[in-house]
Parts: sequence; structure tokens; C-alpha cells
Amino acid sequence: MGVNTKTIKRRIKSIGNTKKITKAMEMISAVKMRKAIANVLATRNYARMAWGMLQDIGKITDVSLHPLLQKRPVKKIGLIMITSNRGLAGGFSSKLLIELDEFIKKEKVSGATSEVILLGKRGRKIYKNFGHTVSAEFDKVDLTAKIEEVLPMARLAVSDYVNGKYDKLCVAYTDYLSAIKQEPRVKQLLPFVGENDDKNLTKNEEENNLEFTFEPNPLEVLDLLIPRLVEMQIYQAILESDASEHSARMMSMRNASDAAGDIIKELNYTYNKARQSAITQEIAEIVGGAAALG
Repeated sequence: MGVNTKTIKRRIKSIGNTKKITKAMEMISAVKMRKAIANVLATRNYARMAWGMLQDIGKITDVSLHPLLQKRPVKKIGLIMITSNRGLAGGFSSKLLIELDEFIKKEKVSGATSEVILLGKRGRKIYKNFGHTVSAEFDKVDLTAKIEEVLPMARLAVSDYVNGKYDKLCVAYTDYLSAIKQEPRVKQLLPFVGENDDKNLTKNEEENNLEFTFEPNPLEVLDLLIPRLVEMQIYQAILESDASEHSARMMSMRNASDAAGDIIKELNYTYNKARQSAITQEIAEIVGGAAALG
């Protein structure tokens, strides 16, 4: 019985050390989560208004004025995938991988092939485990703060669309809803479609369509405006992904710490029970020995 109690004590100590690690990781993730949430909330309204303006421009502006306004038959799709560099975040990366895999398979049925542009090392599973094509991979910082950090990837994707490599450009990311809820999404960036599509407009909205006046000329304005606003959508998706990642990791580490605490309680109970049993047995042996002598 003594050997068993020593084994239990070693397990309690080992799990206690693990709990200290997960608790520290939880606290680190909580700090990063607060920063990421502040970043995403600071730009979310602007990004949504910019996206609405892009959709309005795409609906009522002559498509010949800029290549990014043109729509063509979809034969090849470019997908920007935003994941994390590390694990220990529950199903954060795996849910997005499954969502993107289903999207690619659905588009393949309609005759379109897809290529993935990776941001984040965990996204490599899209070709290792799912076998999809990856055209480029970019390094991801742990906490994105400036749009300049993502411009090389964003400009490559937009340039490939303009040059005709892709007929559709989408971004796959995890949308931040709350600290305990994050939702994987695949959002189409180019060509411009979305929630405010023409078929969903009411009669009043059709009658009150906006009109845009471009100064000095449409080509010069659109050439500067549209790529920047598309880049802003990609940047916002990365901010949403950052907030989702650190929230998911914080909750995962909290659950791990709670689970370790529960295991330690059970082991302490088992240890006390084994120790009491050993003491009882020793007393019984002493009493038995004394009775035999007396």
C-alpha cells in the first residue's frame, strides 16, 4: 500500500505542475485577447461601412472603369486562409479547416478549382491532411497591430485577381463573436457580392440608390480606392482571427486548468483513502501481535 501512496503523490505533483503551466498560459492568452479585442473593435465599424460602400460602388458603377469591378466566369478561386501558428486552442484551426474543405469541394462540383494562400502555420494541414493546392505561404505575427504587416499578402492576392489568375477571391477566417463563441467563415471579396445583393433590395432601396461622382476621374479614384478597401477587409479578417484565436486558447487553457484541479481532488481523495487503509492495517497488525503475545 505504501508504494501506491507514493505513486499517487507523484501523480498529484506532476498534475499540479501541469496546472501551473496551463494557468500561466491562460493568463498570457487573456492579456493578448484583451489587446486583440481592442484592435478588432476599433476598426470593425469602419470595415463594415467600407464593405457596404464597396458593394454599392460595384452595383451602380460601370464595370469597365476598373478591373476589380469586372465579373467573369469562375474557373479558378483564390482563397486566403488565416489560421494560427500554434495549437492548444481547442477547435480553433480544425473547424476552419473543415469549413474551407467543404467550401472547396462544393465549388469543385460546379467546375471551379481552388488555390489557398496561407497565413499561419496551422493552415498547412489544408494540403497535408486534405490535399488541396497551396500557392503561397506568409508568416503570421502573433498579434497583428498594423495594416502594413499584411499588405504583401493582400496585394499579391489582389494582383492575381486583376491579372486573371483568379476569377473569384475569398478569405477564410474565424469571426469573433464573443470570448466563448467564434465562428469560421468564408467571405467572398471579389467580385463584389454579398448581403446587399440586388435581388434582396426592397422597392424603396431601388428607388433611392446612391449615385457616385468621381473627381478628378473614375479610373484614378477607383484605382486608389478599391484596392485599399479590399486590403482593409483582409486586415479586418486577420484582426477577427487574432481575437478568436486568443479567446479560444484562453478558454482551452482555463478548461485544462479546471480539469487538472478536478483530477487533483480525486487523487487526494484516493491518496487519503489509501493512507487511511494503510494506517488501519498497521493498527490491526499491532493489535493482533499484542494479542498473540498476551
